[in-house]
Amino acid sequence: MKKTQELLKEITDLTYKIEKDYPELYQYLDENPITIPIVAHPTMSTKVFSDYLEDLKNLLNNHIASHKK
Repeated sequence: MKKTQELLKEITDLTYKIEKDYPELYQYLDENPITIPIVAHPTMSTKVFSDYLEDLKNLLNNHIASHKK
């Protein structure tokens, strides 16, 4: 499994790519339900970051697939 720092870098890089190349999609990132914790003090583990990264990848891939020219 990847380290937290590696996951955070991938999340940051992917978020930047979405912001730069897909600004129409970027506006929805803060509304992603995965980013809203349901507990007061959530535990941030590598699994949480890994799942979030996968969600970002899926979001981008689905957007690209549905908006092919």
